[in-house]
Amino acid sequence: MILIADSGSTKTEWRVIDGDGNVSQIRTSGINPYYQEENAIAGILEAELDDHLGLPVEKVFFYGAGCSTQESRDKVANCFATLMPGAECEVSTDMLAAARSLCGHQPGIACILGTGSNSCLYDGVSIVENVPSLGYILGDEGSGSYLGNRLLGHFIRKELPTAILAKMDKRFELSRPVILENVYQKPAPARYMAGFSKFIFQNISDPFLYKMVYDGFMLFFEKNIMKYTDYKKEQVHFTGSVAFYYTNILRKVAADLGINVKHIVEGPIAGLTLYHQKQLNK
Repeated sequence: MILIADSGSTKTEWRVIDGDGNVSQIRTSGINPYYQEENAIAGILEAELDDHLGLPVEKVFFYGAGCSTQESRDKVANCFATLMPGAECEVSTDMLAAARSLCGHQPGIACILGTGSNSCLYDGVSIVENVPSLGYILGDEGSGSYLGNRLLGHFIRKELPTAILAKMDKRFELSRPVILENVYQKPAPARYMAGFSKFIFQNISDPFLYKMVYDGFMLFFEKNIMKYTDYKKEQVHFTGSVAFYYTNILRKVAADLGINVKHIVEGPIAGLTLYHQKQLNK
């Protein structure tokens, strides 16, 4: 039995491929070893995943946010070694997951626009260039956390249109102390800020919010995609909830820059499953 995981800070999507090639799915809380210790990761696996698995797992392919360092990858691998002794475990970045899912064995630029943002130049086998992801404090342009950050800043300073301010007051009962507490004192501030992306999308017809999103995507292209070698010759693909729901604006920005955007999917797990099924059948 093969276990495939695509994990972000918010949720983890799992696919199980049994010996007959049948595929089943599971969803658990997000796992990010950059922010979580082994005991927290192990707790999620034991409480939310283990009971859904029947037969012994032979191979695990875990792709996740926060898995860019060997220390972080070891955290995850150690948890699987304890929970599933004997299983082979490959822990890789969410960026490689996006590249394999979106590009398969073809070259291209793969991008993530979800809670956070990232990108890479992929040659059909491996990542050959990667503009460093700086996280929600220094970077993540265009991501859900970035858009939420912009929205909350405008809210506190009362820079939003009157109608949008009124909607936010009614829906969220926000105040400066509440926002600052969630951003600076409580855990998972990126997730908190990204949670406001849904509100932005629901009110995207407002010109102020439309421009805010457009400008955020423009920054993503400028600070990521346009730094890659011969980027205009490459097909650019996106995965992530923000890319998926704001597809029209994303494609508009790309067209304005003369950049060829091909696939935009909500999540990479379907493409990853297909990728590994093909690998198994070789």
